[in-house]
Amino acid sequence: MTSKKTSKRIAVLGAGSWGTTLALLLNDNGHDVVLWEFFSDLADTIAKKRVNTKYLPGVKIPRSVMVTSDLESALEGRSHVLFVTPSHTARNVAAMVRSTATFRKSFVIINASKGLEEKTLCRMSEVLGQELPQSKGRIVGLLGPSHAEEVSRKMPTSVVVAGSNLDILDRTQKIFMNEYFRVYTNTDLIGVELGVSLKNTIAIAAGICDGLGFGDNTKAALLTRGLAEIKRLVSSLGGREETLSGLAGVGDLIVTCMSRHSRNRYVGEQIGRGMSLQQVLDGMVMVAEGVKTTKAAVALSRRAGVELPIAEQVYRVLFYGKDPKKAIRDLMVRKAQKEMYR
Repeated sequence: MTSKKTSKRIAVLGAGSWGTTLALLLNDNGHDVVLWEFFSDLADTIAKKRVNTKYLPGVKIPRSVMVTSDLESALEGRSHVLFVTPSHTARNVAAMVRSTATFRKSFVIINASKGLEEKTLCRMSEVLGQELPQSKGRIVGLLGPSHAEEVSRKMPTSVVVAGSNLDILDRTQKIFMNEYFRVYTNTDLIGVELGVSLKNTIAIAAGICDGLGFGDNTKAALLTRGLAEIKRLVSSLGGREETLSGLAGVGDLIVTCMSRHSRNRYVGEQIGRGMSLQQVLDGMVMVAEGVKTTKAAVALSRRAGVELPIAEQVYRVLFYGKDPKKAIRDLMVRKAQKEMYR
């Protein structure tokens, strides 16, 4: 547990399952934590019941974690601001932060959201840097294979914190590390952010295979070739291929494609069973980032001139109603190639 001497005052923005979990983890580490939720009725319910029944049922929230929908008070006197909002709301929330009287350019900004902005194709650190230019050199990403359902129950988990400022990386690592949450540092923020985002598209494909009743051979091929696609695109956009051999690459790919907790795999599974995308999304409480990320990934690949066969087929299934079985067949009968990651 973090000593009182190194305790930080941290605002966690976003009371979904992951935001709530990180607030609990930081509280465990001895930090002064406030959890901010946009919707006042949800914030009031969490504050009163001391449990987030909507997003993280069954996990008690101690009274030492303050819960509020007042952004001004949430940021007052804080040194670190942790963004755990859905990717499509990150820009608006960052703009709200910038407009508060309590905003300080000295904030360390930590992004824990996975995804790409659909219209701009920006990574989350780019979105935050554009909206919070005063903090641009103080933005890092805390990302990796980390289901809230497991971390909140203190199951051993490892992630990475990525950014360019080595001092901030080192300090952020210490803030989050404990006996059940291990944090590694990484200076390849591009590779880390793209890795944890693009794997969501592959997870949808994995779910489609599950829904169609395919087996382990199919899943093994999908993960391997999906990783090859991610590496190609990351490399073309300035990230390092070796990053994808780590937690933000193969680690997050495995957990998202295999886990019963994975919302993206769930979306694909239901589509493989015959549901439409809209039917699946209408029945979900939480956000499946891979749906919007698939659009962004395909747009990025076309702009960069990089071939992403799996992502292209997922795109056609999701947004053009292509038969999933036909999509799988079209992948299998493509022109024969040598196995390579380029």
